[in-house]
Amino acid sequence: MKLSWKTIMLWSLPFLVIGFFLWQGFLTPNSAELNNNVASSRMTYGRFLEYLDMGWIKKVDLYDNGHTAIVEALGPELGNRVQKIRVELPASAPELVTKLRKAQIDIDAHPSKNNNAVFNLLGNLFFPLLFIGGLAILFRRSNNNAGGPGQAMSFGKSKALFQMEAKTGVVFNDVAGVDEAKEEFQEVVTFLKEPDSFTAVGAKIPKGVLLVGPPGTGKTLLAKAIAGEANVPFFSISGSEFVEMFVGVGASRVRDLFKKAKENAPCIVFIDEIDAVGRQRGTGIGGGNDEREQTLNQLLTEMDGFEGNTGIIVIAATNRADILDSALLRPGRFDRQVTVDVPDLNGRLAILKVHARNKKMDQQISINTIARRTPGFSGADLANLLNEAAILTARRRKDAITIAEVDASIDRVVAGMEGTPLVNSKSKRLIAYHEVGHALIGTLLSEHDPVQKVTLIPRGQARGLTWFIPNEDQSLISRGQIKARIMGALGGRAAEEIVFGNTEVTTGASNDLQQVTSMARQMVTRFGMSNIGPLSLESEDSNPFLGRGMNSGNEYSDEIAIKIDQQVQQIVTECHKQVLEMIEDNRVVIDKLVDILIEKETIDGEQLESIIAEYTNIPKKQEYIKQF
Repeated sequence: MKLSWKTIMLWSLPFLVIGFFLWQGFLTPNSAELNNNVASSRMTYGRFLEYLDMGWIKKVDLYDNGHTAIVEALGPELGNRVQKIRVELPASAPELVTKLRKAQIDIDAHPSKNNNAVFNLLGNLFFPLLFIGGLAILFRRSNNNAGGPGQAMSFGKSKALFQMEAKTGVVFNDVAGVDEAKEEFQEVVTFLKEPDSFTAVGAKIPKGVLLVGPPGTGKTLLAKAIAGEANVPFFSISGSEFVEMFVGVGASRVRDLFKKAKENAPCIVFIDEIDAVGRQRGTGIGGGNDEREQTLNQLLTEMDGFEGNTGIIVIAATNRADILDSALLRPGRFDRQVTVDVPDLNGRLAILKVHARNKKMDQQISINTIARRTPGFSGADLANLLNEAAILTARRRKDAITIAEVDASIDRVVAGMEGTPLVNSKSKRLIAYHEVGHALIGTLLSEHDPVQKVTLIPRGQARGLTWFIPNEDQSLISRGQIKARIMGALGGRAAEEIVFGNTEVTTGASNDLQQVTSMARQMVTRFGMSNIGPLSLESEDSNPFLGRGMNSGNEYSDEIAIKIDQQVQQIVTECHKQVLEMIEDNRVVIDKLVDILIEKETIDGEQLESIIAEYTNIPKKQEYIKQF
């Protein structure tokens, strides 16, 4: 590796500094001889003159160009014996030599060996210049590493990570569960590889594509796969890295990013979490000229200022497309929006197969069963699930991942770490009745999700858990399904009231009541499922940041607000009444289930249904997914 003179100078700087100080020590006149002529004590110049007048000075040795003297003196203070004493002499004392000669005192001058003026000049000028020059080179190199010289501390330089295809290491085969998105992006890859086939018929590739979806669904991985498939440079940066506390820095970084992109076209620019910089203008208490909005304005200008077919494609990812500025979403900037949602059953199956490649799985494990057990899991959740199962397998010193580890990992991912088991006490029995209440109501309602299992093993903040298997399609939920969920959530509190009485109900239902209230209020204000009528009474400006709706009140009158509260209370009261009746009618089976649950601590859904079926009819539901 060839080293530049700047690098050599930087590495040599510490040694030069140390050498300079050593050299300065050698330049000190007569330092070694002066140290060898050790004086036992020191004396002031005035006291030295008094000794001279008294005739107590015997000999004087002058050092350091006459600035230091080692005198041999005797006197009462010195015990009347000759001692060597060090005296610092003033800079100009011509009369001293005259007085010493008159007193006939032996004078011995020791001249400096290195008193050349050239050495003094080098000592005074060389080191400061060397030190300042080294700092300048170091500062310049730090600026170049951060994006180039020319701006103090490189605040205005883009922090985009520049990656070539070989470094991304991701292709479409590594991305599973998003087949629709991959088909959409295949056009982008083809354009980057063969742009002539599009330009020949007058087609223009979209300048920007916005990936929208919840966290962990593979948006960033998909962007890397596009760059890997097209074999083009890949710039990646987070939206939050554009904005700093200094005004103008964000806009400067945007300009610098697109300057680099144009120099490396065709390429892909990926902006993750673009909502950090692309939120609607005019919101927030910072006004219309704050740093974030200047950055957004510059981003809009750069995206709309491309020359024809420059080969730069901007891909951005967000999970809050609703708060992005409308100018950012118009054609010519982000022409397309691609939704990357949580995978369905087939998507989860494909993702699990990808992440299970390097895992040693037991032959009895069915990937299809795991996929059916994990509705609502994102790609990141599934990867974490198998990783947790592998960690648990190693902790238990097993050779392969078994069904037990996968089941425990699902519980951990969803609910948290396993806590200390409950002891046999009144609290354990109360929690058992609470969880059985949830499970019973969920089983007896045809529109409720089926029960997967009931357990008294604590996880996270929960002392007991009832697991339900949600429907694959959550896009459309009927009024009956919402009411069934409300009733299922009220089952725990209702069981406590029936079995232990109103005075013994606990705070264990606090989270259930929050969900109940939220679902009932949405039925009234959002879905139009109440006697108020088919009205949407939710404010459209209910964004999680201040601004447009800051001073605006509700869009309905106080009379409507009272009716909303009345309807919410009516829905919850009616559901609560029905749940109490169902608990009372099935008290015998509840008691039996509680005894079994306390003994085994876990009851799976199949066993739960078989016990309940001995006492009452169970409505038919969707196909049941058997517990491991």
